[in-house]
Amino acid sequence: MLLKTSLRSFFAHKWRLVLSLLAVVLSVAFVAGTLVFYNTATSTFDRLFAATASDLSVRKAQDELTADTPGPAPTVPVDVQRKLAAEPGVKAAVGSVFTSDATLVDPATNKLVGPTTGAPTLTGNWTDSPRKSVDITSGHQPQGADQLMLDADTAKKSGLGLGSRLRVITASGNHDFTISGIVTFRTTNPGAALAFLDTPTAQQVLLGTEAYTSVELFGDGSRSNDELKTAALADLGSGFDAKTAAEQQKENSDQIGGFLKFMKWAMLGFAFLSAAVGIFLIVNTFSMLVAQRTREIGLLRAIGGSRSQVNRSVLTEGLILGVIGSTIGIGAGLGLAVGLIQLMHATGMNLDSSSLQVTWTVPVAGYAVGLPVTLLAAFFPARRAARITPMAALLDHAAPAEPRANRIRAAIGLLITGAGVAALVAASGSTGSTGGGLLGLGLLATLVGAVVLGPLLVSVLVRLLGGLLPALFGPAGRLAQRNVVRNPRRTGSTAAALMIGLAVVIGASVVTSSMVGSMTSQIDKSVGADYVVEGHMGGLNPAMVDAVRQTKGLDHVTAQLRVPGELVLPNGATVRGRLIAADADFTRDFRLPVASGNADAVFDGGISVGQDFADEQHLKVGDPIVANYGEGRTQTLRVAAVLKTGNQLFDHRFFTGTQTVAKAMGDRLPAPEVLFGTAAAGADKAAVLADLQKSLADYPQLMVKDQAGYKDMVKSQFDQLLAMVYGLLGLTIVVAVLGVVNTLALSVVERTREIGLLRAIGLSRRQLRRTVRLESVVIALFGAVLGTALGLGWGVTARAVLADQGLTVLTVPTGTVLTVLIGSILVGLVAALVPAFRAARMNVLAAIATD
Repeated sequence: MLLKTSLRSFFAHKWRLVLSLLAVVLSVAFVAGTLVFYNTATSTFDRLFAATASDLSVRKAQDELTADTPGPAPTVPVDVQRKLAAEPGVKAAVGSVFTSDATLVDPATNKLVGPTTGAPTLTGNWTDSPRKSVDITSGHQPQGADQLMLDADTAKKSGLGLGSRLRVITASGNHDFTISGIVTFRTTNPGAALAFLDTPTAQQVLLGTEAYTSVELFGDGSRSNDELKTAALADLGSGFDAKTAAEQQKENSDQIGGFLKFMKWAMLGFAFLSAAVGIFLIVNTFSMLVAQRTREIGLLRAIGGSRSQVNRSVLTEGLILGVIGSTIGIGAGLGLAVGLIQLMHATGMNLDSSSLQVTWTVPVAGYAVGLPVTLLAAFFPARRAARITPMAALLDHAAPAEPRANRIRAAIGLLITGAGVAALVAASGSTGSTGGGLLGLGLLATLVGAVVLGPLLVSVLVRLLGGLLPALFGPAGRLAQRNVVRNPRRTGSTAAALMIGLAVVIGASVVTSSMVGSMTSQIDKSVGADYVVEGHMGGLNPAMVDAVRQTKGLDHVTAQLRVPGELVLPNGATVRGRLIAADADFTRDFRLPVASGNADAVFDGGISVGQDFADEQHLKVGDPIVANYGEGRTQTLRVAAVLKTGNQLFDHRFFTGTQTVAKAMGDRLPAPEVLFGTAAAGADKAAVLADLQKSLADYPQLMVKDQAGYKDMVKSQFDQLLAMVYGLLGLTIVVAVLGVVNTLALSVVERTREIGLLRAIGLSRRQLRRTVRLESVVIALFGAVLGTALGLGWGVTARAVLADQGLTVLTVPTGTVLTVLIGSILVGLVAALVPAFRAARMNVLAAIATD
């Protein structure tokens, strides 16, 4: 009986539940689509790695320090390949040459060929391997020192084909080739660019010696991979490392899995946020439906229906909404996954959308999101419905709000909000994990407090926001203002959905703007160099360095490189990190924030440490630190300077001199990553920049900027991050807008008789449409004001917590704040289009006669 009543009620009001259903569908679709995309991507790469991995891969052994050191790839002598080929159980031993530090350039256009971010450009030798990742689909394999093969995806994107010229830039210089063949991936292209040379040319161009980067073994089946590994290492002795096919697959999956996992959890986080926003929409829907069905509920109670039955009836309707919405959302998620795969195609990662991986976790996660959201949203309206007495329900109007309930709500809201504000204030004076914990607590408490207090703030803020409406729009403005404050709980709930999304937008904008402002300020205060030259996915080779040094108008050039190392402190503690090694002229290009010691001594056999690190480890100027660079290369450095903290350019870095490190590392010293140049006195800085760019015109992978250009680049990087956040928050904003539309649409239905009476006494259709539009604008502005206030509080506090990480300048993006407020007006106008049109189209007599 209960189920039948719930089903009849649900389908009788199905059109009023459409927007609530859509909110559930969107949230579930985002979750399901993310999981299907992640499963498909990982499955595709697992198949690729399984199909191409050798039975055993033998490389030169490296400790953890040297493995992270940029520079020439470690090599395996050619006699190792011959020795392994003679091992029992080995069908083939293939010498492989592959590096990721070569750059491909189209000499005709002087543009980069291949990915510029993310996926690598791999250049190696073409071999007759039993398990190839690619096939030659046109042309032929490279034959001679001037031929090269390129993968089909890269060739297509770059407009290259058979006979095209292609330049390969390596540490040894520039090398020009003719494309002799095109290869196509057998399974999928992970987004990388592949170029193949013949083996002698690859060895000479990429390694500078007759050697391999690895030897790939393929067994004949008489021995397991583990047995091959044991035998190979026993035969070769120490100095080598071997990985079986399973170990190679795990290593490759872990490398690409990090990006995919980050993407998955970021998208799921925003999906759950949109689901939380959807709760407000659904709460409003059921609250209004319960209010509109007071007579129906009263009759049900009058004929013997109990409170628990009424409660379960409303909850059952919520369950039905959740089941239908989740089911549709899971199906829509498949379409979203296909869309994500197509989006990844644009970045170069080619996934196969015809083999979507829909595991059991997808529907489970979909229903786990959709059902709790709808049940939780229906819970509070169900409780209110159950409290309606038969006599009160038969009066056919909602019971007025209880002053006691409002007082309790106000007390709880003020308590939670006060606790949140106190946590944010405490966080502003804290740093590190303590500040982060207080910030998280303050964010949650102030958000909950704003939601609780929202209905109570309606009458105050709406009178301020809508105070000019009667004067500007006459009766329509007065009606709109009164309609908004008529049901504060509904208005507050509707605005809360928009408030959450906009609070995150404003908070993120404050943090990123402060990052840009802090970095710009620190560059102005600390950087004396006029120009910066930075490599792309690799260091600068000697030809590049010489081109910079020979540019006219430069007073001096300073090279900087990074050296992975392990520091052994006087107290016995060890710290892993990267040392920043630079020329002695570094102190002329940068103003080091020295707290104690001498900056010049840092680059003459010394090392610098940060003030916080020195305090933590009880270090002072003159203390010895042993630097271990791996493979037995060590040296003792003495603390020459302690640097003040609070500058992103120097924090958490250890500086030392290039010549100092070169004494220990010898030929293993990495290539410079950055060059800093300073214009000579009296030189035209703009002209010198132009000459510098001209000197490096043959190297499009290099970034050549002056200080202003470098600042713009930093800002653009943060803008890209912010754009990604805005994009992911788009779903939340859409759900919030649906909430405004939903509230207005149901409100029009609820006020059908009232609208008819207003029309009967002279309110025109135009005035009625204006009334609905103004209601929508006021609600949207109310949510925007609350969201802006919350976001500013969150952003300002987050900046203070991160002050010790270099965020020393607070920048409030007034443009973003104004855009949000103006945008909320537009949102209100758009949200009111359909409800206003429907209200104006009502038949006056039919509306008055509505029961």
